Amino acid sequence: MIRAQPFNYPYDEQFDPKKTALLVIDLQVDFLHEDGYFARKGYDPAPLRSIIPVVKEMVAAVRNAGCRIIWTRQGYRSDLADVTPYDHWRARRAGIDLTDPENTALVRGGPGYEILPELMPAPDDIVVDKTANGAFYQTDLEIILKSQGISQLLFCGITTDVCVHTTLREAADRKFQCLLVPDACASADAYAHDAAIHMVTVEDGVFGVVATARDVIEGLARVRG
Repeated sequence: MIRAQPFNYPYDEQFDPKKTALLVIDLQVDFLHEDGYFARKGYDPAPLRSIIPVVKEMVAAVRNAGCRIIWTRQGYRSDLADVTPYDHWRARRAGIDLTDPENTALVRGGPGYEILPELMPAPDDIVVDKTANGAFYQTDLEIILKSQGISQLLFCGITTDVCVHTTLREAADRKFQCLLVPDACASADAYAHDAAIHMVTVEDGVFGVVATARDVIEGLARVRG
């Protein structure tokens, strides 16, 4: 088991690596680079980058335990067919012209769309591309998880209050057992980060449980032992 709040994980004390996956949410260049989309919108990417060493440890521990690792990437289609006038308007407010190849952001195939080079997925990892905050919306993530026999999900990535939390809520509604790792998640808004963590645990874990990266890594080590 993994020590967690408000109860240990999983609830039935039956931790099975083959039924477990780590979801690594949206650790992309455009969110984390000093010249990326997030920075151009006026946010400081430093708090987001601060979790990179912890995520690396998490990924290594999960891989060694024999669990699946699933990475997500968010962005528009390369032909921009899914970009609405509202999307264009929001991008222009940040000084971004999605139709300009030299000034684009979060568009599939562009350099900013890729996962950070220092966090590059392994060949046997799974990558899910999404166009919304939630990784289940109009993607094949649920089919992948069911095909792999996965029912237990660990969450890390960015941002805690938006894409991570939306995906976690979607997973909880689909009856997956969810564990959020707060120190392997980050937001540009500290208040929103803390609130998102708190919301997981309300009503005795209505969306799941939370556990530090250290407790998760120690729990995975016991499983290997």
